[in-house]
Amino acid sequence: MADQKDKVYAAPMSTIEAFRFDAAVADVFQDMIERSVPGYGLILQLIGSLAERYGRSQTNVYDLGCSLGASTLQLRKHVPPNCQVIGVDSSEAMVERCRATLSRDHSAAPFDIRLEDLRNTVIENASIVVLNFTLQFVPDQERLAILKRIAEGIVPGGILLLAEKVRFDGESEQSLMADLHHDFKKYQGYSDLEVAQKRTALENVLVPNSEQQHISRLAEAGFSTQVQCVRCLNFETFLAIR
Repeated sequence: MADQKDKVYAAPMSTIEAFRFDAAVADVFQDMIERSVPGYGLILQLIGSLAERYGRSQTNVYDLGCSLGASTLQLRKHVPPNCQVIGVDSSEAMVERCRATLSRDHSAAPFDIRLEDLRNTVIENASIVVLNFTLQFVPDQERLAILKRIAEGIVPGGILLLAEKVRFDGESEQSLMADLHHDFKKYQGYSDLEVAQKRTALENVLVPNSEQQHISRLAEAGFSTQVQCVRCLNFETFLAIR
């Protein structure tokens, strides 16, 4: 079940494989992200607020990298009932659980949850696109092209919400934020072993960019406005307006 406690990295591992969004992760993902990402609940609330403000009738809204569907559900609950909500994820385990989550919700907006690589997703007539801790898992050299394609598919005045783990240019700030994030996870009940093993699993899988890289890339992609709207330790959320 999605609300199981995350114990994926609790036992010592002789070999730590690269992190994957497989069934074992899907089963505990809600607990994992809530205990690993400071401010995650606020971001979900923000998605609901932005859906009410920017969701337009007769448009599509996309959640790219929808995982269990927490962001997708916020979109569906708060957009106009004649919006089409589209969730996309490349993990079959995540898609199955996301479909189940959305099926239990009785909001009016129709939805379509797709097993698909977001790099192959056609973005069209979109008033909202959400990339909630998703772009960081895409190879760095492909990120600009993805953002350009998203921008081209968003109607004028529509938005992209981009949430990412970030790195800092200053070595001292980067070290401090990494240490504080480590402390945060320990206060959430993770052991030093769990933190260390997951860090190893994510190495070269999750590649963060700096705040300025994100802002510059969003401008280059074609968004007229780019602003950081949430920061909690080394996690930031950007609002980009087409």
